[in-house]
Amino acid sequence: MKKQNKKKSRGNTVLKVFGRIGISLLTLILVLVIGIIGMLLVLYYGPSPSARDRFVLTVKETSAGGFLADWFLPKSTIDAILAANTVEETDEVTNTSLINIPGSHTEKGNDDPSDPAATHDPNGPDTPVDPDYDINKIELIDLHGKTYRGKLLIVYNPKRVYIGTPDAYGEDKKGVSTIDMVRNNNALYGVNGGGFFDTGSGNGGVPTGRDNSDGIVISKGKMMWGNKNQTYEIIGINRDGILVLGKMTGKQALDSGIVEAFNFGPYLIVNGEPCAVNGYTESSLNPRTAIGQRADGAILIVTIDGRQPTSVGASYEDLIEIMMNYGAVNAANLDGGSSTYMVQNEENANNPKIITQTASLYGPRRMATSVLVARVEDVDREG
Repeated sequence: MKKQNKKKSRGNTVLKVFGRIGISLLTLILVLVIGIIGMLLVLYYGPSPSARDRFVLTVKETSAGGFLADWFLPKSTIDAILAANTVEETDEVTNTSLINIPGSHTEKGNDDPSDPAATHDPNGPDTPVDPDYDINKIELIDLHGKTYRGKLLIVYNPKRVYIGTPDAYGEDKKGVSTIDMVRNNNALYGVNGGGFFDTGSGNGGVPTGRDNSDGIVISKGKMMWGNKNQTYEIIGINRDGILVLGKMTGKQALDSGIVEAFNFGPYLIVNGEPCAVNGYTESSLNPRTAIGQRADGAILIVTIDGRQPTSVGASYEDLIEIMMNYGAVNAANLDGGSSTYMVQNEENANNPKIITQTASLYGPRRMATSVLVARVEDVDREG
């Protein structure tokens, strides 16, 4: 009897211990939930409208965190915050005569700068090449700001830059992660590109523009997705290696000689002029990816780490400042957030690795498009 009583006593003690642990954990979770809700209430209705606006802007740029704003604020307030803190849209189209790529020339033809389908020949015959200019040069630069860190890739030969895609698009198709696109193409570098339909678990099968708007993809001069008669916010590269930004139809893009393209935004710099950012607060801090081009044709590719203890993220103002500091004549924001990261391959092997910090909790996401940088020998082979 004594042994049985001892066993019962031990069993009761164990149950009490686990019970107390369970109650403690539930209490801790409850305190955390109440604390988070309290913090959000203070943030939304406290004395700092700028803090509220920045938080709303930040979470509304995520596919999974937007509900944090919807819980406490009416849609009208959220819409007003978003409208008051935007990059101003522009109807300008890239003036290709501002880009002078050493050793290149554009085709003669329609030279009306107001026509997005125009071709320009500002330099006539081939532009003389500085003997010390290395068209095959690539620079990888570490970026540091007050709230972010990241990397800048400078690709001197713009014809090395192209759009990576899966084999096909559609609701029944799946995209391919940027690191796999780099591997599949044996590319040297890669970053995420345009958007894809995503309500939190998108698989990259359907390309989109901003805010899940209709998408377009042009690869190697062929339209893989989109409508020739629909107008898009084009981010493209023409056959001469010039980055072209502008609102145009799919047909206008193809007729103008654009061979690689998707749509996203906002545009950050057009024809040397930085786009204005509205609002009394800076735009949200998030992981960012952007592409730009200098007057000498070199392509600038930026990735900014975000949602990390050592790198909260960058604003649109930060991207504009980086691009202007490095000489961009044209630049545009690409898809960001959990999609943002940069991949680097080995020079003598096909073994790509992610060299920035991804904010995704589930590993590299399937993408509709990526921006890839070809190896020198592959450009020479194609050209």
